[in-house]
Amino acid sequence: MARRLQIKATKIMKHPTLRWLLRAAVIAMGAVLAVTGFSETARAQSQTPLPAAVRIAAGGFNDAGKISVRGSGLVARVIEEGWLERELARRGVKLEWFPIIGDTGTLTNEAFATGRIDFANYGDFPSVTLNAAGFRTQVIVPSGRGSDMFLMVPVGSTARSIQDLKGKRISVHRGRPWDLGLQKLIEASGLEEKDFKIINLNPTAGAAALAAGKVDAHFAIQAYQLEEKGIGKIIWSTEGKPLHFKMRAELWGSSEFARKYPELTQLVATAYVRAAHWASQDANRETVIKIGSRNGTPESVVRRQYADPSLSWRDRWNPLPDEVVLAHYRDVVKFAVDRKLIRNPLRPEDLVDARFVNAALKELGLQNYWKPWHLDHQASQ
Repeated sequence: MARRLQIKATKIMKHPTLRWLLRAAVIAMGAVLAVTGFSETARAQSQTPLPAAVRIAAGGFNDAGKISVRGSGLVARVIEEGWLERELARRGVKLEWFPIIGDTGTLTNEAFATGRIDFANYGDFPSVTLNAAGFRTQVIVPSGRGSDMFLMVPVGSTARSIQDLKGKRISVHRGRPWDLGLQKLIEASGLEEKDFKIINLNPTAGAAALAAGKVDAHFAIQAYQLEEKGIGKIIWSTEGKPLHFKMRAELWGSSEFARKYPELTQLVATAYVRAAHWASQDANRETVIKIGSRNGTPESVVRRQYADPSLSWRDRWNPLPDEVVLAHYRDVVKFAVDRKLIRNPLRPEDLVDARFVNAALKELGLQNYWKPWHLDHQASQ
């Protein structure tokens, strides 16, 4: 019997039509199994319980004893528009803001590492340090074209450029974004760090040292307010300079959270892209400026911060994860390794996740609203 069946099977396999039908049946069965397997995986992912809340850290302030998130920049728009909160509520998830006061970088890293937050608006250096330590985060939405940094000297100083400060004392907060900014300025001026006496002071202490004459110059951010108070004068800034001079702060997200909850991560990214689009419209410029003064910064200072004529108002809010963003993080990683701030080199491409911004732009019909920039792009174009 077995012998006869084997002979019949052999004859069937030799018949071209039957052989073709059998092959088609096998392929179809494989496709069914593949779809079934995919469906089971998708079903398992869809059954993953959603978290009770999405938690986002941002700069905070003390308002009559109550600690709240500072309502400025894109954070203010995300809060006031309410779109993100409503979309999360539809899925049974709360939106919680986690205010950070003090050493933003250190406190935000601690909050990420201890699982108290899922996203954070903060700077490049602390983020790179956190990733090098083993806790993975990624840029979910880049924040515009960068922020300015400044070199200040006492009001009575005769120095007009960094060349005039050779052999002098310059304060800068080591291991922070402006540390890299100062190095770039020194190198671009044909000088070396050993030509100066670098004093490690945080921005507040550095400003105080400048006012007291303890240092000959101070390199930091937020110098306009110091200048208006008569504490010092600006002799150089990144305003109007190539973008590689500027510092960056972005919306970062936990890589694990993005892996487990891509839909929620997408909602957060879309909310920030919506906010960037709103802020980039000329009709909203004055509102944006007024929002920027809510934290106590004089409106005149906010206007100066946004006055760079080399950067269009629309491009100031450009959230594209383009070559400019990747090049910046290449510089940050190299600097951190060279300075032994981190031991483990990182791939800049692993620090920036473009998926969510690209999906948000498509969803909002903004694919052509902003253009990607290249390293040789001139801001005045």
